[in-house]
Amino acid sequence: MTEQELQRHMESVSLQFFQKRFRHQAHFNSRLRTTGGRYLLKSHVIEMNPRYLENFGLEYFIGIMKHELCHYHLHLEGKGYQHRDADFRELLAKVDAPRFCQAIPTAQKMHCYVCLSCQTEFLRKRRFDVKKYRCGRCNGRLAYMEEKIVSS
Repeated sequence: MTEQELQRHMESVSLQFFQKRFRHQAHFNSRLRTTGGRYLLKSHVIEMNPRYLENFGLEYFIGIMKHELCHYHLHLEGKGYQHRDADFRELLAKVDAPRFCQAIPTAQKMHCYVCLSCQTEFLRKRRFDVKKYRCGRCNGRLAYMEEKIVSS
């Protein structure tokens, strides 16, 4: 999806669900990490995270658009636009928009250790010297097994 297509989608979602025009700009911001989108109060720009479109599809992405448009329209009307405000929660329910986004699943490298006595496996982000540490369950010696890719 291009920036122009995002702008057209935002305008059509605004008309369809809010019966109001979206008069400002919508942009992609790939630097957003933990959020699907954000509404900027001073410039009235809505920034969207393109990774949510890639990972969850257009239907979920439209839900995030509706959420950000709730912030947008309520702020312009001078009503409660923050997550904790009753006006915001009512409008979210009315347009069937999610209150929060799911986390994007990420793969992470982990180091696997095993206790030589009780066979307990330990996963750690950082590698450590097995000569300096012992098992927390049985005080047995540890051995490094391998590096694993774990999705969270």
